[in-house]
Amino acid sequence: MTTKNLTVSIIQTDLAWEDKPANFQHFSELIDAIDLDTDLIVLPEMFTTGFSMNSQQHYDSPQGKTLGWLREQAHKKQAAVTGSAMIKDNGHFYNRLLFVKPDRSYQTYDKKHLFTLAGEQHYYSAGEQKLIVDYKGWKICPLVCYDLRFPVWIRNKEDYDLLIFVANWPEKRVAAWDALLKARAIENMSYCIGVNRIGQDGNGFPHSGHSAIYDALGSKITTDLFEEAFVETQVLSKEHIETSREKFGFLKDQDGFQLL
Repeated sequence: MTTKNLTVSIIQTDLAWEDKPANFQHFSELIDAIDLDTDLIVLPEMFTTGFSMNSQQHYDSPQGKTLGWLREQAHKKQAAVTGSAMIKDNGHFYNRLLFVKPDRSYQTYDKKHLFTLAGEQHYYSAGEQKLIVDYKGWKICPLVCYDLRFPVWIRNKEDYDLLIFVANWPEKRVAAWDALLKARAIENMSYCIGVNRIGQDGNGFPHSGHSAIYDALGSKITTDLFEEAFVETQVLSKEHIETSREKFGFLKDQDGFQLL
């Protein structure tokens, strides 16, 4: 039985480097300005600080201001809100995605693949568990940036409907970002959302955005490869997922495997 569609708003913007109050204020204003009814709002990776390795100076606690702010936004907008931030939990630092629902309940995913090119593994601990969120009749798999390069971890063994990648993906490798987002949608027969930042970070690396939404057959449904700040809202069709999988059946033919 076909369930309801899912309306999603993606926010691409610059981030204030290691300035949590400024980023909270900025995103509050952007979320307030969304004038369409939406079910889910997606923010970039480390939306409170930018992709910083200064975890000891700028971390938040699991029940700290970041979660509180997300709960406030989700309740106010009556939409789920998701993005990642640096969180210290039981003595370990994580690049942790938080998925907060309108009733203020939440689930978390700790980034599995740490970006060794930037030394992320020296400052953060890797997560071990994939997260599947059940929300409004949709099964959602939210992931973080570098995870995008690892299709075995992402492979759709859970029959999810929507992949989400929140990112600080640099401009110099944006061609890979474009190609891999589309590939992950096609191979998993799932909608795939990628939300990236723009602007130069505190390490001098420029980011060109290219946030986008692809459908289960790899067609881009957002309007362009934006390289400027924007907020865009799109309706995702559950019927598209169901009819595509029924017609083509590619997921039924995939190889079985077990992660060790």
